Amino acid sequence: MTTNAPSSEVDAEASDFKPLTAEEAQRLREQHPELSSWWVIGAQVAAGLLVAVVAWFWTHRPVAAVSAFYGAMAVALPAALFARAMRRAKDVASQSAAMMGFVIWELIKIALTVALLVAARWLIEGVHWLALLAGMVVALKMYWVALAVRPRLLNRI
Repeated sequence: MTTNAPSSEVDAEASDFKPLTAEEAQRLREQHPELSSWWVIGAQVAAGLLVAVVAWFWTHRPVAAVSAFYGAMAVALPAALFARAMRRAKDVASQSAAMMGFVIWELIKIALTVALLVAARWLIEGVHWLALLAGMVVALKMYWVALAVRPRLLNRI
C-alpha cells in the first residue's frame, strides 16, 4: 500500500526550491573556487622539505633529512601520477567508466606508494625509518590542510 502526501506538503516542498540565476551561480563559484590537485601536491612537497629540515636539525644526521623527504615524495609522486591520470580521463563519456578509472588509478597510487616505501630500504643507505614515517604522515595530512587553508587564502586576494 502506498500513501501519498497531501498536495499542500508537496507544494510546500516544491516552493522551497529556487534555481539559481546565472549571476548567483557565478558568485557562488567565486566564493568557493575549485581546489586544484596540483596545489595540494605542491603543498605535500613543501611540507616534505619542511619535515626534512626539521629532521636534519633534530638529529644532526643528513640521512634523516633524506629519509623524511623520501617519505613525503613516496606520497606526492603517486598523487601527481593520479592527478595527471584523472585530468586526462576528465572527458570520459560514461560515469561508470570514470568511476572504474578512479578506482583503478587509486589502487595504482596505493601500490606505488607501498613499492616506494619498500624500496627505501635499498635506495637510502642507513634509512631513518622514523623520519621517513614523519615525512609520509605530514604529506598525507596535506590533503586536509590544503582543504582548510586554501579557500581562506584565496578570499584574501
